Amino acid sequence: MTQFPHLLSPLDLGFKKIKNRVLMGSMHTGLEERKHGFERLAEFYAERARGQVGLIVTGGIAPNIAGWGLPFAAKLANKHEVKRHRLITDAVHAEDGQIVMQILHTGRYAYHPFAVAPSRLKAPISPFTPWPLPGFMVEKTIADFARCARLAQEAGYDGVEIMGSEGYLINQFIVARTNKRKDRWGGSYENRIRFPIEIVRRVKEAVGKRFIIIYRLSMLDLVENGSSWEEIVSLGKKIAEAGATIINTGIGWHEARIPTIATRVPRAAFTFITKKLRQELSLPLITSNRINTPEIAEQVLAEGCADMVSLARPLLADADFVSKAMTNRSDEINTCIACNQACLDHVFRNKAVSCLVNPRAAHETLLTVSPVKTRRRIAVVGSGPAGLACAVTCAQRGHQVTLFEKDKQVGGQFNLAKKIPGKEEFQETIRYFSRQLELHDVDLRLNTEATKEILESFDIIVLASGVRPYAPAIPGIEDPKVLSYLDVLRERKEVGQRVVIIGGGGIGVDTVEFLLADPHPLPSEYYDEWGIDTSLQHRGGLLPKDTRKLQVKREIFLLQRSPGKTGKNLGKTTGWIHRLSFKKHGVKVFDAVTYEKIDNDGLHFTQKGKKQTLAVDNIVVCAGQRSERKLLEEVPAAKVHLIGGADQAGELDAKRAIDQGVRLGLQL
Repeated sequence: MTQFPHLLSPLDLGFKKIKNRVLMGSMHTGLEERKHGFERLAEFYAERARGQVGLIVTGGIAPNIAGWGLPFAAKLANKHEVKRHRLITDAVHAEDGQIVMQILHTGRYAYHPFAVAPSRLKAPISPFTPWPLPGFMVEKTIADFARCARLAQEAGYDGVEIMGSEGYLINQFIVARTNKRKDRWGGSYENRIRFPIEIVRRVKEAVGKRFIIIYRLSMLDLVENGSSWEEIVSLGKKIAEAGATIINTGIGWHEARIPTIATRVPRAAFTFITKKLRQELSLPLITSNRINTPEIAEQVLAEGCADMVSLARPLLADADFVSKAMTNRSDEINTCIACNQACLDHVFRNKAVSCLVNPRAAHETLLTVSPVKTRRRIAVVGSGPAGLACAVTCAQRGHQVTLFEKDKQVGGQFNLAKKIPGKEEFQETIRYFSRQLELHDVDLRLNTEATKEILESFDIIVLASGVRPYAPAIPGIEDPKVLSYLDVLRERKEVGQRVVIIGGGGIGVDTVEFLLADPHPLPSEYYDEWGIDTSLQHRGGLLPKDTRKLQVKREIFLLQRSPGKTGKNLGKTTGWIHRLSFKKHGVKVFDAVTYEKIDNDGLHFTQKGKKQTLAVDNIVVCAGQRSERKLLEEVPAAKVHLIGGADQAGELDAKRAIDQGVRLGLQL
């Protein structure tokens, strides 16, 4: 008897049946443009099909050159480009899977000089001002969508998804903020939505009745002067009439200054919107964003929020998400923590996608888990992310692994991270690795300090012993009002109302977030902080600025030695969220500072030649770390491998740590 009857029930489209209610949402992997990338993509998607995903959606494929996201990005515009797509469709079908190709025209979001849009309005996230499409080119673009769909059918895809949300070209036609045209494609709402309706209608004509057409509808723009709810409902109905098979949920334009998929967004935060639209439409609806466990997915479906759930990054984290749910092994799922560090951040840096908690994602042909030829006794010292990843990988391959942890629990720095409001998901990674240690018979020794004598008998020693906080040499640093980040995050020492944070790196940023927010913020607090109108009464789903609620708990000053913006080394897709949050909460930031001393009057420092003093209740030191590697001097160097913080402290980097642990585990 399955725990997830709604999630695992088939969806009958009439002409085709989908075996369960899980859609693998579209993710551009960066492989689409790389040499031998389609071979890697074929295995990437095949592994998810083996994992029993109901329906897979590819990353965005442009219908023409103007639609490229970047120069020479993936497109499907002629028969010569069909062949390589066959690698993907054949691989997925061989695993009894189904896959549709997303057709994506980026419009004014394009990073190239051929960018086009309804009107000559530059996007805030692209350096290029688009060329306005003349009427005949609008018609040609519609024809290009239809041609692309027909070629996708020829390539063996089971359908297409037409990307009509997130602020891309179709969305740009729909909304008055980006469509200033005076012809039949602009002006009234009826004219502005002619573009998406014609695309769906002509795609339907091109592919016939037995081909899936998903339309990605922007149900919440989250930008000023976006669509109203009444307009969204009207468009949804017209898209259904034009021939769409399924409507998928799009949340927020890429230029919106509201987090919609980052870890601080509550789970299933936007399913209420799909539920409301489902009452208006008769065709199946897919809901999306921050659905990362089968329990949440089951609840969403059971409550009638949608007919399917879209899981994108959760299927990067674990290709067997669905098959584990089918066999009641959800405790073995490697959960997506919505960090964006190895997926979206890689895409925006033109790198191949991976996953912080699963480095094999999109690297399946490069990182293969094969049984060892010679079984060795391996000691792993430290159970932070690097040590856990290495211990589990070695054990999976057949080594005899002992994991030493001087603390009473595994997790290392993740035990601090999970205490940060918005990073609670990090507990899921600890849970996953803890279960894997059990499944693969790793000898876990908690409350045990590894010594030279203990380690002598092992064939290989992996030092994943982490880091220790660094205390800068500031006169008066021993003052009682000075705390370390460990005092605050781990020991929960009391902190006053006026606080200085020394250090603007990742730990400094996390400590500020910890001191600003409630320990367990409610979803309503997320909506209030970011001005999201859950009543859907205002255009774009945004509350008027004068009605937004925000409680400020403390007066915080963040100081950093380096010049430039705070958290500049944080992820591209998440750093801005912290900076904007700080601004909302009145956090005062000082860069390029020199610390002078700490005394009864407070913290004395110099910034740009000006001496200043901050009188505060507490000073929290988040000034970096040093590698903890004292064992390196005591055990034979030939036996030792360094990973994680023990290898390189710097900014703590869980992505690098887990990747190092997995790669070393595959080599040993």
